[in-house]
Amino acid sequence: MDAILNELARIIEPVTTHYQWRPQLRDPCDEMVLEAAANAQAQAIVTYNLRDFGPAKLFGIPVLNPEQTFQQFNLPW
Repeated sequence: MDAILNELARIIEPVTTHYQWRPQLRDPCDEMVLEAAANAQAQAIVTYNLRDFGPAKLFGIPVLNPEQTFQQFNLPW
């Protein structure tokens, strides 16, 4: 887990929020995740909470579970 978190810390880039898109989701705690993804033009949101992130499709952001992410981006298991 430490190796994964260290690699993520190495490659992540800060996202400046240019637009606030709230409210879009049922769970207010998820709003910042969608907002950051939209502002960063993310390639995907990875979560087990697929149902609550349905509105992400309005921003052209696919919502994938971890297994789908490995398949979509050809990541090694």
